[in-house]
Amino acid sequence: MNRNYMNTSFIIFITSCVAIVITLVILLNFNKGTALAMGGVDKVVDEDVFARQRKRMVEEQIAYRGVKDKEVLEAMEMVPRHLFIPEENRSYSYYDQPVPIGFGQTISQPYIVAFMTELLRVGKDDVVLEVGAGSGYQAAILARLVKQVYTMEILEELGKEAFMRLKAMGYDNVEVKIGDGYKGWPEHAPYDAIIVTAAAAQIPQPLIDQLKPGGRMVIPVGGVYEVQDLMLITKDASSKVIKKSIIPVRFVPLTRTKKGNDF
Repeated sequence: MNRNYMNTSFIIFITSCVAIVITLVILLNFNKGTALAMGGVDKVVDEDVFARQRKRMVEEQIAYRGVKDKEVLEAMEMVPRHLFIPEENRSYSYYDQPVPIGFGQTISQPYIVAFMTELLRVGKDDVVLEVGAGSGYQAAILARLVKQVYTMEILEELGKEAFMRLKAMGYDNVEVKIGDGYKGWPEHAPYDAIIVTAAAAQIPQPLIDQLKPGGRMVIPVGGVYEVQDLMLITKDASSKVIKKSIIPVRFVPLTRTKKGNDF
């Protein structure tokens, strides 16, 4: 009788285990299907991880160093920096450093992006010129803060990629032009603010001319193998130009060409 009892218990145990396994398989398949419908398990997990990294970036790299403008901090937390970086370098998106984006160019360190943006003191009705679109990240940050962004990129393939990326992400208040940023974009001047994301040997006079009275320009100035100065250029109501060195920086050089196209 004890043997029959043991056999019955064993059968019940095995049956319960099989039922549990079947239930787990069903739940796993259901959850997998749900996640795939949302874009895939890895995608859902990655976006959540990137969001946490972005929040930590703002708190530990940017606000901690003294950037106080609430709208700039919010833009830095909202814009998905990793989507502006090639997939092979994406794991470095929220590191405290520049990251290569191809074509010999880099996306600037997060703190520098935020710091330069704060220096501009832009408002929601402002029109801004950016020289050096790169992957489009700085333009995306500005697009959340101002009425219109005009951004220029000298490298055609990089500029085309930035244009397509920004449009796909819904940044409809950004226009991209392939051309020599040294000359600016006079068709849309004057600008409330101008930001240059590559180092010029000297401050381009055309950019000063295209800055509105009361406007501000932020630009790194210096040679490739020198410590460069991040300069703040202001133009008062009488069009008097004031130049001020802010901090030492290191940027890729501002290159020149005669070719130009806008999208």
